[in-house]
Order: sequence, then structure tokens, then C-alpha cells
Amino acid sequence: MGKFEVNILGCGSALPTARHYPSTQILNIRDNLFMIDCGEGAQIQFRRMRLKFTRLGHIFLSHLHGDHCFGLIGMISASALVGRTGELVIHAHPQAEQVFRPQLDFFCRDLPFTVRFEPVLPNRTEVIYEDKSIRVRSLPMIHRVPCSGFLFEEKVGMRHLLGDMMNFYNVPVYRRAAIKAGEDFVTSDGRIIPNSYLTTPADPPLRYAYCSDTAYNEALLPIIEGVDLLYHEATFGDDAEALAKETCHSTARQAAIIARKAGVKQLLLGLFFTASSFTANERNISFTSSSALCWRICSFFFGKRRIENYIGEIDDWGKQNHP
Repeated sequence: MGKFEVNILGCGSALPTARHYPSTQILNIRDNLFMIDCGEGAQIQFRRMRLKFTRLGHIFLSHLHGDHCFGLIGMISASALVGRTGELVIHAHPQAEQVFRPQLDFFCRDLPFTVRFEPVLPNRTEVIYEDKSIRVRSLPMIHRVPCSGFLFEEKVGMRHLLGDMMNFYNVPVYRRAAIKAGEDFVTSDGRIIPNSYLTTPADPPLRYAYCSDTAYNEALLPIIEGVDLLYHEATFGDDAEALAKETCHSTARQAAIIARKAGVKQLLLGLFFTASSFTANERNISFTSSSALCWRICSFFFGKRRIENYIGEIDDWGKQNHP
């Protein structure tokens, strides 16, 4: 089972607090790191969580509000200082390069790596990145400025070999990769050994949806249906629902309604304006936070299919308040 972890470096909103850093997440997929948003202090949190700069190849910015991107120049500068050399790709609104390139030219003149900007067009769903392990799609958000969420979809992996059966049928080492890919095995005397005798199915691919910043948006439901983990902003409580609508944000209740209607397996709340809580109600997820709730570290591991620690449990607000 490959690693699939969500690391929360910051879960606060635009108003600074002593408890939360602004929005920043790291998705660790098989030891390749993908950053989602890059709020102030991202590089500090990155080091605090002992993540490796050399493993970070892509940064996805949802939109160009400061609490989601003010940390970008510091993150790039710190990456250079620790000796990172590989290309860094910034996936963001088409105006992002116009905003950040002059700052890079001024503050980060002699980078040991190239920084490439890949435009993400808002108000649509399309594949914006793909490799052998994952596919990333943009999600349409409803916000005061052009904004995109992201859906990370793990690709189906290889089947698992049954060691005793491989030995029983004397399967040579050079055939094992093909068998893991689903091929049958033909013995030296011509017998066909079905793949199902030699392997067990691959682990189900995991899906993670990042929806922030956005007003309540049911157009997302068919796109994020059944995801393993939904991160949804929850800037306000019910008492500020009118303000949430005015500022194109969501309440915690609205986030729970979206999660319930989409049939997601777990809901994680963030973008907290004041006090906070967040959630998990199943296994299958890996989640680490170093900024929320008194700096307590908690981890939800996809790899072992179990929860090690969690802070709080989700109250099924959707069922209680919207039967």
C-alpha cells in the first residue's frame, strides 16, 4: 500500500490568530509532496513537520487572496536555501505569474531550480495534472474572485502477489511485474494459471477533494460524490450565515450538508475564522496537523487504513438538521 497522507500546515482564514496559520496543506502520495495553497509561514510549518523540500514538485493555489498565497515567495526562497534543485511547478490562476514573477526576480534571483507557472482556468472541471500515480482535476468554486478547488484521484495500483502461490507454480522473478499488472502465467508445460490464483486485488484508489474558498455550491455534488475525504471550508457558524453568503464563504453546517449529499466518507473542516474543530468518522485517511488546536499533532493514515489519532468527531449535522 502506497502512502497517501494529508498534512494540515494551516487551517485559518484571512484574520490572523495565535492558534492557526493561514491555509496550507501538503498531500503526500507515495513520498511525492503536493502543496495546496501557501499561506504565510508555510515554510516554517513545512520544516516543523519535518517534510522534505526535495520531495515537493507542485504547488496548487486555489486563488489569489493573500491568506492562500502570501507564503509562496518565502516557500520558494527556503527551498533554495536548503539546496532544492528540481523544477517547481505552480498551478494557479492565469494572473499568478504576472503577480509573482516580479517578486521572484527581485527576491529570488539566483534560484538553483526553475519555477514554472501552469494556468488553472476557473469555473470549470478539467484535468490539470497527471502522472503515473495520480490525476488532479480543478473544481469550480463560488467566491468573490476566480477560485478553483482540486480533486486528487489516485490511480488503480498493481495487484498483490501471493508469495506461496508464486513459489508453488515456480513463477520466475522476471514475470512478476506482468503478473502484478494482471497477466496470467503460462507454465513450462503450457498450463495457464489464472491471475486470480496468483494475486489479490489492488487496494481501492483513494480520492481527496479540496473545496475552498467557496459559498454553498451543490454543483460540486456529482464531481466529489463518494470521495474518501472532503476538505470543505467552514469560515462561519450558523449565526453568520448571511455574512457567509455575502462574502461567498460557507458555514460549518453547509459544509456538512454538502458532505452528506455527496456521500463522502470523511469530512474535514477548515478556514476557521475563530475557534475550530474538525473531523473524521472512518478509517482510510491520513491526516496530520501542526497548526490547529494547541499545536497538537494528529495523524490519519491512508497506508495502514486506520486512524492513529484524531481531534474531535463529526456530529452528523446534515442528518440532524436536514433530514
